[in-house]
Amino acid sequence: MNAVLPRLLKSSYRKEPLISVLITMGIVDALIGGLDDSWSLFAFGLGIAGISLGFKLWRIQQRRPLSEEPVVQHYLPSRSSSPTLPMLTVTKKKPPQ
Repeated sequence: MNAVLPRLLKSSYRKEPLISVLITMGIVDALIGGLDDSWSLFAFGLGIAGISLGFKLWRIQQRRPLSEEPVVQHYLPSRSSSPTLPMLTVTKKKPPQ
């Protein structure tokens, strides 16, 4: 678990830095407000975190799914001018002594 959480956080911050900062800010505000008995700061923090999380989920749903077919690139034409390709030969050289 110790190695998974930092990777998840780094991945999240790289993909969507603004949303991740807003979620972190909201959670920290909610923690400070909850521990200090400042219910307005607690509600503000939960609101910011909730709105940011909702926006992130909305953006995930708006992304188009990747195409199922893999992209295939052909480097040679389908019909070549000669029916067979020439054979390549590799000559082995002795290493210098």
